[in-house]
Amino acid sequence: MNNEKVFQMNFGKVYGLLLDKAVRKGRTRAEVDEVICWLTGYSAGQLEQLRSSDLCYGDFFQNAPQPHPNRGLVKGVVCGVRVEEVEDPLMREIRRLDKLIDELAKGKPMEKVLRK
Repeated sequence: MNNEKVFQMNFGKVYGLLLDKAVRKGRTRAEVDEVICWLTGYSAGQLEQLRSSDLCYGDFFQNAPQPHPNRGLVKGVVCGVRVEEVEDPLMREIRRLDKLIDELAKGKPMEKVLRK
């Protein structure tokens, strides 16, 4: 799948997939929301509104109100790709969220997932 297809995916649909992955491993929606809000700076209320809108995934990240300054600490491999080596800045943000949700699903404590 090329980057443009990923960027054009509906945010609500992607959110559902991320949530399903975490919930299958015993995590909660509140934890998923906390991770997404930490990374992007959206409030829980904003996130709720965006989930039910027709916003595309790329715009979700491009319009993020306050990306967390520690998001650069999110490193590692997700889907066979090293997050910190992704050249496209928008795709790098998407991979960071994938990595955080992977860590959450693998049972890492929230303090470590959020780089506290």
